[in-house]
Amino acid sequence: MTTTFTKLHPFLRRLNISAAALRPETTTYTAVPILKITPAAESLFHVTVDVSHSPNLANSYSTPGQYLQLRVPYFDKIALLSIASPPSITASKRVFEFLVKSVDGSAAEVMCRLNKGDVVELSCAMGKGFHMDQVSPPQYYQTILIFATGSGISPIRSLIESGFSADKRSDVRLYYGARNLKRMAYQDRFKDWESSGVKIVPVLSQPDDPWMGERGYVQAAFSRAKNVFNPQSTGAILCGQRQMTEEVISLLVADGVSSKKILKNF
Repeated sequence: MTTTFTKLHPFLRRLNISAAALRPETTTYTAVPILKITPAAESLFHVTVDVSHSPNLANSYSTPGQYLQLRVPYFDKIALLSIASPPSITASKRVFEFLVKSVDGSAAEVMCRLNKGDVVELSCAMGKGFHMDQVSPPQYYQTILIFATGSGISPIRSLIESGFSADKRSDVRLYYGARNLKRMAYQDRFKDWESSGVKIVPVLSQPDDPWMGERGYVQAAFSRAKNVFNPQSTGAILCGQRQMTEEVISLLVADGVSSKKILKNF
């Protein structure tokens, strides 16, 4: 692997030697500094990195739903992270924002323990993202059903804040699952998302009392809703736990939704 390093941080020369010696791979990585790490929810963190001196990296991100590979110096494991900020934020502020789940023993956990100015290594953005042209124009796809669990809400944030004419569709719903409200990120953004035309349906599997909303799993909450919709004018976007995505897809296809109108970013 060829690792591209900028002159942003005093550790870059040392990291270059380390990476070249220990990681003979084929993907190109760019070293970038962390700007900010803040708690987002229990076990989840907002992470912002500076890509202002890495134009190739910044310009590789064009479509909500894209992701990249993360390496932390002196740590062998690699993490895949969906980019949470919309491409417009990268274009204007030259940053990437992530919603990172800290999992014991993972590169993500190590990243969440770093400080402002520390360096991580990122690949260019990968994947096709959410191709919303498959469920456009909005007058022909009046129903858009969005499903996310845990940190899977990360690329969904990018999609919603990039805009997909939700306010021109009659039924746009986001089923967002978490264990409880303490583990649900982006609650401070729900009001803005709803103002853009997206109805938020939080689903908690182990809610604290009192909780008057949906309980259980996302797929069960969707199945219980029994909302009548026209499958020919319905699209869906999914990101999150595999069992959820598989069961939701089965429900949608059984109701007549075309599998070509069901979008995933992986």
